[in-house]
Amino acid sequence: MIIDTHTHYYDPTRPEGVPWPDPNDEVLYRRVLPDDFKALAVPAGVVGTVVVEASPWLEDNQWILDLAADEPFIVGFVGNLDIGDDAFVQRLDRFAANPLYRGIRTHASKLVGSATNASLAPLRALAERDLQLDLLLRPDDLSTVAAIAAELPDLRIVLDHLAGVRIDGAAPNADWVAGIQSVGERENVYMKVSALVESADDTPPPDDVAYYAPTLDALWSAFGVDRLIYGSNWPVSERYAPYATVQRLVEEYFTSKGDEARRKYFRDNSRAAYKWMDRT
Repeated sequence: MIIDTHTHYYDPTRPEGVPWPDPNDEVLYRRVLPDDFKALAVPAGVVGTVVVEASPWLEDNQWILDLAADEPFIVGFVGNLDIGDDAFVQRLDRFAANPLYRGIRTHASKLVGSATNASLAPLRALAERDLQLDLLLRPDDLSTVAAIAAELPDLRIVLDHLAGVRIDGAAPNADWVAGIQSVGERENVYMKVSALVESADDTPPPDDVAYYAPTLDALWSAFGVDRLIYGSNWPVSERYAPYATVQRLVEEYFTSKGDEARRKYFRDNSRAAYKWMDRT
């Protein structure tokens, strides 16, 4: 039973349109809804998804919640709110009244200097409400994340897209490895193994797990069996590889670690990080 913790939905045919993707994007600029995803994911054993909001428009948080109301395949939603807005807590409480709303995503660059002082207040608000924080980040942001995780041990933090590493089939960048080892020491930090094929330097991305194994080994060393999480980054991943390939690569790697590791990676660890709802 697999939970995919990183999918996006949007509809450019809405009267208001969408802020993303760009209309010139021939791969992504189309109507993308749960039924489109389920057609690919259900045959691969996926039983639910956590949606991550890419749109910065406030009311698109509600649009996804409305979409999820009649779609039990959506087991959780990571919204998009501006943590620098004076109305952040008010808006967080508005959306978090829906139990499907599990937290927010922001960019780590917005947290620079946030390890002290009042700038931590929005993150404390998440922790106090038992919500989590997804982070987009670059390798240089890892030290900031480690400091915040230490300051707020009750805040569950999920790092998206391999923390920005580039993959070339060899051992990953030593500074990145040191950074993930540092954040991996914080038990409230999880790593989402998403954007794997998107991170490949080779074009097209290789479909052999051996190419990605040195990077996956570094993640395994830093986060272990309990804090690595599956996310496809669909439909963005389709620009690089079919959904079946994206899942097969990590399936091969984590199956090699044993049944417990596979189960935790594909389901249990995401339940701990997101506290998503079982809607079956």
